[in-house]
Amino acid sequence: KTGIITALFTAIVAGQFLYRSLFGFVDHHVAETFFGAIFCLIYIAYIAYVKEHPIDFADKESLKIPALIAVLCGIAYVMGLANMPTMILYALIAAIYTGLQFIWDRVNGKTTEYLVLLNTVTFVVAIIGFFIIGLHHAGMSLARYSLGHPVAYLALIIATLVLYGIERGLKDKPLSYYAGAIAGMCVAGFLFVIFVTPEIYNFVIDGLYSFFGYSATLLTIQEAKHLEFDGAWASFNLGLILMVLGFITAAYRFLKEYKQTYLFVIIWSLMMLYATTIQIRYEYYLAVNIALLGGIFVAWAAEYGFKDLMLLIGIKPEKSEKPAETEVAEDNADDNAANAAGKKSKKAAKKAKPVAKKEHANTLAAGVFIFAILLSIPFVYYSGTQDVALGIAMKNGGMTPDWEEALSWMGENTPDTGIDYYGIYTRSSYENPEEAYGVMTWWDYGHWITFISKRAPNSNPFQEGVAGKNGAAAYFVQQDEAASNAILDNLNTRYVITDAEMDTAKFWAMCTWYNSSAGTGPYQQTFAMINPDNSISTGNLYTEKYYNTMISRLHNLDGSMVDPSAVYYVEYVDGSLYSIPIPIVTNAQEMNYTEAKAAADAYNANARAGTGAGVYSLSLTDPSGEVAALEHYRLIHESPSSPFSNARNVKYVKVFEYVKGAKIKGDGIIDIDLESDQGRKFTYSQRSTDGYFTVPYSTTGDNYGTKVLSDYRIRGTTQTFKVSEDAVMNGLSVN
Repeated sequence: KTGIITALFTAIVAGQFLYRSLFGFVDHHVAETFFGAIFCLIYIAYIAYVKEHPIDFADKESLKIPALIAVLCGIAYVMGLANMPTMILYALIAAIYTGLQFIWDRVNGKTTEYLVLLNTVTFVVAIIGFFIIGLHHAGMSLARYSLGHPVAYLALIIATLVLYGIERGLKDKPLSYYAGAIAGMCVAGFLFVIFVTPEIYNFVIDGLYSFFGYSATLLTIQEAKHLEFDGAWASFNLGLILMVLGFITAAYRFLKEYKQTYLFVIIWSLMMLYATTIQIRYEYYLAVNIALLGGIFVAWAAEYGFKDLMLLIGIKPEKSEKPAETEVAEDNADDNAANAAGKKSKKAAKKAKPVAKKEHANTLAAGVFIFAILLSIPFVYYSGTQDVALGIAMKNGGMTPDWEEALSWMGENTPDTGIDYYGIYTRSSYENPEEAYGVMTWWDYGHWITFISKRAPNSNPFQEGVAGKNGAAAYFVQQDEAASNAILDNLNTRYVITDAEMDTAKFWAMCTWYNSSAGTGPYQQTFAMINPDNSISTGNLYTEKYYNTMISRLHNLDGSMVDPSAVYYVEYVDGSLYSIPIPIVTNAQEMNYTEAKAAADAYNANARAGTGAGVYSLSLTDPSGEVAALEHYRLIHESPSSPFSNARNVKYVKVFEYVKGAKIKGDGIIDIDLESDQGRKFTYSQRSTDGYFTVPYSTTGDNYGTKVLSDYRIRGTTQTFKVSEDAVMNGLSVN
């Protein structure tokens, strides 16, 4: 019954589990959940089997089937590990269970050979499987395919053997000896690791932190945020109540019936619940546990109260033979006692007919079952409603149509990298083909690029290539084109993809990865405004530094030079004087940039303490200061739609090519008229530097989908220039 009910609940449970298992979602989360659940299922199956068929190391026949089950358990673990290193979380669950089960068995005088066989076989298979998967990273990180994994599995096997050795060695001693030995071993081991082998201590702590820790940068990742009650209720609704009742039921049945399987379920579920409260990424793991615990409670409630509910509504259950025999024995108890030695009385007892007894319903038991039904039906209904709603809303899968269109275009129109998409490569001997190149974008989109375009992204959802001097965060947030170009050169990158979220909703995440202490502070200022009714509203204004980030210059301004036009001159006072954590606007006016800059400089020259003034803008495409052109980037494709009604030229996705740029000798400002492959017309402008222009578009060659509508022309002169594709690609001089 538990299995059937759990399967039903799993099929309809909503939240992250549903979202990440939708067709079209290209990440690996649902596979993590599947293989983790399979591992636990086989682990539980082993425990249940050996309870009915105890093993004995002296009897080889008793080891065969349990050993086979343990091998299957190890294979399930390896399949999960091949999908994601996070699988080691299940090894931690097995380790905690093993320690507690050893203690419980010793207290209750039970044998523990089954734990030795289970962990030894399972994790020997895991070690072998790990080396088949391959050692892909140096160091000991448990979040990577490093030596940390086989070391951890070996440590689990050794710990199991040590616990078994202590249990056997102190078998005939008082329980206090065993408790003292376990406590002493734990304390001594802890002190030894800290003071004698600190590298092992750091290995363990770093491993735990990689799965359960959090930091400013981790909290920019949707999966790594804390689980809040409102979010948990939205995902699981009444399933949370079923989960709590399932914990209680499992604990009750473990203590009353001594079924080790319930102890494992409790530890597994508590571990997933704790992990989910720390990082919401584990919510799709927790969904299985909520379904399982709900199934345990409802199945127990049915077993406990179904018969009584039937009696209450007038349906009499069929009598079994066992109760009838019991009644016979009770009715003839006096005869049996008086004639215990006589055959005649025994025959008479056998011939006696059972006397029917009236059965009375236990209303409490029936009420428990009704309560379980009343919880389960709305849980199924609300979860199913969420499933349908999300399925309709996400009919395009996990990828927006604009991204799918842009990446399909990239796969069809950019040069092949020479990398076999389905090839298997050895890290030590691998070398990129000469024609290979990378694609720079934010890490969220890395798997999409790999999957749709068959190109190599510089960063991906494993957070590879995000931080550091060559990371995506540094590339998109810093102000200096030369520094960003150096990153692309270091990574052999040819294309850059931007989207509307990177310079709006995801911008704070990039800033945090770039500088976690500064965050968005240098680029966006949040102000408080006092309304006529004395209520407070807040709003963001963009600073001049925002418009000079690479992401803004590329996505909002197409890499072109832009002069400021209308901006906002804002005077403000320190909000802390009024117990408000952000500045309060005292005066705001729209004016041209020159006037606003002069007014701000004048105000700040004589500003009182706690006051100030600045120049800001509200618009993505109207900077609050002059923005220089990018010399080495040309727009080659953009997606059809724009998410902004007030900035139609900012399309959802844009693709740029990184080029050397052609050299044109001249002074002033040079312009060229262009038309994107979506029919949007715009002008690329650039101010000269040291008597030269470095321009990214060719007038006679191939700009992919972007059309050239004019030659280059220097403003205020009659000079025009044609530029070849060869000059753009190889950095040649035109004049």
